[in-house]
Amino acid sequence: MYLCYYITMSDNKVITRFAPSPTGFMHVGGVRTALFAWLWARKNKGVFILRIEDTDKKREVQGSIEHIIASLKWLNIDWDEGPDISGKHEPYKQSERLDIYKKYANILIEKGLAYADPYSEEELQNLRKKAEEEKRPFLYRMHRPKNPPVWDGTKPLRLKTNVKKYKWNDIVRGNLEAGEEALDDFVLIKSDGYPTYNFAHIIDDLLMEVTHIFRADEFISSTPNYLALYEALEIKRPEFATLPPILGESGNKKLGKRDGAKDILDYEKEGYLPESMFNFLAFIGWNPGEGDNREVLSKEEIIKVFDLKHIQKAGARFNEEKLDWLNKEHMKKLPEVEKKKKVLSYLPGDFQNEKMVPIIFERISKWSDIPVMLNAGELDCFSKEKWPKIDRKKLIYKGSTPQKISNNLKLAIGALQEINEENFIAENVKNSLMKIADGLPNRGEFLHPVRYALSGKDKSPDPFIIAEVLGKNETLSRLQKAV
Repeated sequence: MYLCYYITMSDNKVITRFAPSPTGFMHVGGVRTALFAWLWARKNKGVFILRIEDTDKKREVQGSIEHIIASLKWLNIDWDEGPDISGKHEPYKQSERLDIYKKYANILIEKGLAYADPYSEEELQNLRKKAEEEKRPFLYRMHRPKNPPVWDGTKPLRLKTNVKKYKWNDIVRGNLEAGEEALDDFVLIKSDGYPTYNFAHIIDDLLMEVTHIFRADEFISSTPNYLALYEALEIKRPEFATLPPILGESGNKKLGKRDGAKDILDYEKEGYLPESMFNFLAFIGWNPGEGDNREVLSKEEIIKVFDLKHIQKAGARFNEEKLDWLNKEHMKKLPEVEKKKKVLSYLPGDFQNEKMVPIIFERISKWSDIPVMLNAGELDCFSKEKWPKIDRKKLIYKGSTPQKISNNLKLAIGALQEINEENFIAENVKNSLMKIADGLPNRGEFLHPVRYALSGKDKSPDPFIIAEVLGKNETLSRLQKAV
């Protein structure tokens, strides 16, 4: 028994980890995995580790580690140990742990459970081609060398897999099993000296005392090989929790880049709140449980009710419409001062009017909606510079006459002139104009030209609010131009 002293986890403390590869893109699926692992650690007052799995140097993208850290920090997911803060299990980059993997590789060699792969790429390709021609799956273990060379690091090192039926329990999926067809002699260390994911993550999880592994469903097919390695090393495996796949809007396939999947920080750029994205991701494949129908929860509330029993098995849709709704609900909770500051920060000089804040806030679900509204001209009615010329035909309400519309506009001007400048607010404007409208045979002949004269649009924000924002002088000036 080489490693039995690692079997007992320290004080039975829950230890989870997030171990992304620095390949430049933080998919929402990966971030959801990090979130669930973090929630379980925080729920149990345990430890959450950030580890960088940077052994595939061909795919590594410069700046990705900083990108990973920024992504998690935006969502307020913190870690107790990691590449930027150190810890008792350092180092936290796999590229800095090569001597560790070599040590465990030699243990397997000593036990007769690992061997050097003597085949060239061309020879392997020929073996695969022959299997394809014979219409059978290629299994390397069917071609194990009888007298493999001594492993000197220049050849790949493979596990001599114990071929048998494996059974295991998954916290989410329940009891699972796989037969011999799922097992093969996989590579532990490549010819470039770097370990494969299949080997490195098991050694790291062992030494970092990880108790629970949260991972995507595509790892289920590889689990029998992992179990064979746990067995070869004579170590106790952690608990597995396989998360449901995140599906696209259609719900019939996994969300991918081609389906509009974004990098997580793209949502920050689009003006989503980290609180709402945190809330949204937590509810993709999980819910608080029967009897708790709440959907808008804070980070602290989610930690309190988080339970692995409520993670679903089936795939869960990524519904951006739901994200928009959740974001608006969290935006409503912001202090009024913060709302005002944020809205005004998106407005150019001619639109810098605090009275516009509630109008705009009511119509957006994320901050980036504001420039969209500006570009679409939806707010032009509030700008003296962009206020459009009045179209005479559009002023005239259906079936009415120019004279009647002109007279009605004059009535509106007369009523509004009676309101003092300091009392020129939407409520008073509305009361004043509605008294006239209610006394006329056709309210539309009065209200339509007033709305159009103030906004220059058939559909616009509430004309009474427009009047308040514009002020008394500009309101009367636009109505007079319409006359």
